[in-house]
Amino acid sequence: MPEDGRQSFMAALTNAGYRTHGIGKCHFSPDLHALRGFQTRERQEEILKTPEEDEYLKFIHEQGFDYICDPHGIRGEMYYIPQPSQLPARLHPTQWVGDRAIEFLEKSSSSKQPWYLFVSFVHPHPPFTPPNPWHKLYRAPAMPLPYIPADYKSLWTYANRWQNRYKYRDQGIDQNLLRNIKAYYYACISFIDFQVGRIIKTLAQNGQLDNTLIIFTSDHGEHLGDYYCFGKRTMHNSAARIPLIIRYPERFPTGQICEEVVSLVDLAPTILAATDTQITTHQLDGVDLTEIVAGQINRKVVYSQLALQPHSDPLSRAAHCTHMIVTKEWKYFYSAPDQQEFLFDRLTDPWESRNKAGLSLYADIQKELKGNLINFLQQNGDMSLIHISEPTRPLYISYA
Repeated sequence: MPEDGRQSFMAALTNAGYRTHGIGKCHFSPDLHALRGFQTRERQEEILKTPEEDEYLKFIHEQGFDYICDPHGIRGEMYYIPQPSQLPARLHPTQWVGDRAIEFLEKSSSSKQPWYLFVSFVHPHPPFTPPNPWHKLYRAPAMPLPYIPADYKSLWTYANRWQNRYKYRDQGIDQNLLRNIKAYYYACISFIDFQVGRIIKTLAQNGQLDNTLIIFTSDHGEHLGDYYCFGKRTMHNSAARIPLIIRYPERFPTGQICEEVVSLVDLAPTILAATDTQITTHQLDGVDLTEIVAGQINRKVVYSQLALQPHSDPLSRAAHCTHMIVTKEWKYFYSAPDQQEFLFDRLTDPWESRNKAGLSLYADIQKELKGNLINFLQQNGDMSLIHISEPTRPLYISYA
């Protein structure tokens, strides 16, 4: 995350007179407790240390649950073992975020000051730990098994193998366990949906629903056994494709589905445009999604990058990166650790069952997307220390 004085969009909103507040997981780095432009925060992070560092942990300790050290579920070797929460629903971390959000909205309804609220749920992050009785909402025998295409191991990247090993999921497949994982994952999502419904109901009751920009999205998906893989950290659809639902009648038509490719970097410009606010310290990477929906911008591609070792030295970080470019029709990504290229036809193969990289029939589109990606990496971000080969040669990454 930038440490050079560039504004966050939260800081821009604060400077414009908005009351800005964050609830739940933020994953800020290197300072987990930084405000990053928020005026205030109520913290609930995945890995908890002391009640002084996490408001949620302090809350459950005050409720008499001071013996619980894993309120989000037991990790380590239990990371992918579905488990009912050790806490009742009223004290569950998901409920706490919903309760805190509603309290903020109730207080804000009596004020004329505009506000921005960031509501972030740790779940459905593993371990999957819905509270009782939500853990019985979906039953394992009724759950579909994961998507396993033919020759699925050829679709694995280094990140897949790495995750399967350190998450203890490389020692064989238990189909009943896979069904249970999915059932508990769905239960966690439904409990979040319940909180979102409470939040929207509060906005409606306070007369704020139609003048509030609501954005529902996520930071990543979850393989959930697809390709017999688990976790995130790859560019396959099950991990990289996320929901994005926006409601704001003033700027977005109701009920419209937009098939254009978009990115999380588009959220800041969208929020700032809706609030007539600007960041003055730098040019934003994304675009206002209102213009995408209206067809006013003809942007064909979006990019993504993942560093498996984000806090390491530049050489090691570059050697463990995955880079992606996506259009409406195609997805290309390159896994640096094992120097693998992947090309998927998003229209005819949306489940990504067949890697078309290296096939002569698709050489032109592979070359085009690869060249576009290389140019983007060379012109943007902190890639100045890194040399990437020409599109006609393998995409090796090394120090220049």
